[in-house]
Amino acid sequence: MKNYFEKQFELRYFEMNKFQEASPTTMLTLLEETAADHCHAIGNSLFDLLNRNIGWVLVSGTMQIDRYPKYKENIKIRTWLSEFTTIKGIRENIIYDEKNHIIGRSKGMWLYFDIQKRRPVPIDKVFIDKWGIDKEQSMEYNLKQKISPIEISENHLEYKVNNFDIDSNQHVNNIRYLQWAMDTMPQHFLDMYTLSGIDGSFLSEAKYGDIIISDTLAGEKENSFKHTIRTAKDEKVCVVAQTYWKLR
Repeated sequence: MKNYFEKQFELRYFEMNKFQEASPTTMLTLLEETAADHCHAIGNSLFDLLNRNIGWVLVSGTMQIDRYPKYKENIKIRTWLSEFTTIKGIRENIIYDEKNHIIGRSKGMWLYFDIQKRRPVPIDKVFIDKWGIDKEQSMEYNLKQKISPIEISENHLEYKVNNFDIDSNQHVNNIRYLQWAMDTMPQHFLDMYTLSGIDGSFLSEAKYGDIIISDTLAGEKENSFKHTIRTAKDEKVCVVAQTYWKLR
């Protein structure tokens, strides 16, 4: 491969769940941190972009985890861009354990975004020049495929968007949506099953003060679920997702 970036992590105590393994939100956080460091490595950190009212916003993505790392385990995340358009980039990720075995994969479509004007803008040439591309894919998945929102629900929760839910792009962070979707799963199910995959699309923004509704419905495949997160006031759909689970 060429044009990839790697970052190593040692898993910390507060990143663990009660099974002494990294949580799904931890894995998404580490993937996001790796992407942020990829920006920093070429002299264009996310805070540098923020000073210009620019940010990268996740439009759609998928993650598959074969095994969650344990406390104090060292992992490595390799990331690269497989495609650029004028305003979007496709980011690929592979997660390795300390024996260099692949334990997870993900990919996402990221939009280059004017935070103040709330609209996409052309990607700065420096990213294309310094990151480059490698057309190899971490996994086969169509990031443009549609996930339909659900209209009925088996599990339902409501939340108020607070300050700690908001990221530097001034909207709810994508990792928070995963947590809200998983919170609708019954505790006895979470004790028996672990998240093996998630596909999601981000359709509109939730902001500070919004009341949001997280709904879940069993999917067609065994141990799969459909999720829809929308605002309570106007029923605007913010996120649609599908999760897949396997026995611990």
